[in-house]
Amino acid sequence: MKRNLPLTLLASLVALPMPALAGGLMLYEVASDNVGLANAGAAARAQGPGTLASNVAGMALLSGTQISGGAQLLHGNLRFDVDSGSNVGGGDSGNAVEWVPGASLFVTHELSDGWSVGFASYGDFGLSVDYEDDWSGRYFLQNGELMGMTLMPSLAYQLNEQWAFGVGVRAYYAKLGNQLAVDNLNPLLGDGQAEFQASDWSYGASLGAIYSPRPGTRLGLSYTSEIDIEFKDKLDLEGIGPLAMAVLQNRGVLDASTTLDMHVPQTLTFSAYHELDAQWALLASANWQDWSRFGQVGIDLDSNQPRSASLEANFKDTWHLSLGTQYRFDPRWMWSAGVGYDSSAVDDEDRSVIVPMAENWRFATGLTHALDEQTELNLSYEFVWMGDMPVTQEKPNGTRVSGRFDDAWIQALSTSATWHF
Repeated sequence: MKRNLPLTLLASLVALPMPALAGGLMLYEVASDNVGLANAGAAARAQGPGTLASNVAGMALLSGTQISGGAQLLHGNLRFDVDSGSNVGGGDSGNAVEWVPGASLFVTHELSDGWSVGFASYGDFGLSVDYEDDWSGRYFLQNGELMGMTLMPSLAYQLNEQWAFGVGVRAYYAKLGNQLAVDNLNPLLGDGQAEFQASDWSYGASLGAIYSPRPGTRLGLSYTSEIDIEFKDKLDLEGIGPLAMAVLQNRGVLDASTTLDMHVPQTLTFSAYHELDAQWALLASANWQDWSRFGQVGIDLDSNQPRSASLEANFKDTWHLSLGTQYRFDPRWMWSAGVGYDSSAVDDEDRSVIVPMAENWRFATGLTHALDEQTELNLSYEFVWMGDMPVTQEKPNGTRVSGRFDDAWIQALSTSATWHF
């Protein structure tokens, strides 16, 4: 048991504590009208500055100067019910996903000769979970977050009436924070606690193209590159008993600097937008995300006993399919709706309480209202159903948590305003 404690602790802190919205941790929900379509047509719509988050080429199809600001709330039901397979007391987890706010800002400006420039600020990666501190899975995770925010200047060019291209440079800020209980190996002392907090800046690119074979019909292809993140910090330990402290000291963990190397997945999206008539439009999207790379995490322990290792979480790539429609029932009002499906980044046997992923279905709707020729308002809602997710997870020292997440779901409420100048 003593021999396994430091490695178990590090492995628990490395594992990523997020529920899935987009097959993995990538969010389609970025406080824009895209929420009301379940991502259908995202890379082809080019209906406002929010296109920067889904296809930078769409900016070339926007006239004048446009600014869009949005806010959203995420809320979920993620409760783990412990069964008889668990061998640690403490009970159920409570709801791990309460209200989580988000915001976005998109700006586009038409230059001349087909050129446009823009800037985007949005968060499209991660979420946070917060279990009860004394629940049965506390030695795996008590609470954690992994957040990613993009700042992206971009450039687009409309070659002719059919083709448009775009490129964006992503400055990416990521933050990781995990906290879990540590078994002091002495019931009289209770639990200690370990925490890892770190952040990093990195860079990537976004590329896009839109083809319009005829007015009212658009096909879009968008690619975002992989982004490498390096989290580096020391473990923060509290309430550690003398036996556990001696083991950590002997293994060189107490004053060690730990570095985690992770990969934000590359993605590829193909979308279609087609106007049936002046009122109705149909939309569709297919998306691939490279989660198999994300599951490969490098660990470096810089101490008087330096060590390197690789964590393989058995992630697999995910696929997304969505269909949607838009109906303009009045010149100033447009209704949107969409349904989408995302495959799971983990098989049932690889699911954990740290990464409670599963396939999911998304059901979305939204309303857009033009106040005048310059101002539009949007209100959108999406419901993401993940269902039941069984988990049996065990540490090398025999600590085990078993049970399932019952009827798991997440909902998103988004509002945004767009100004045309």
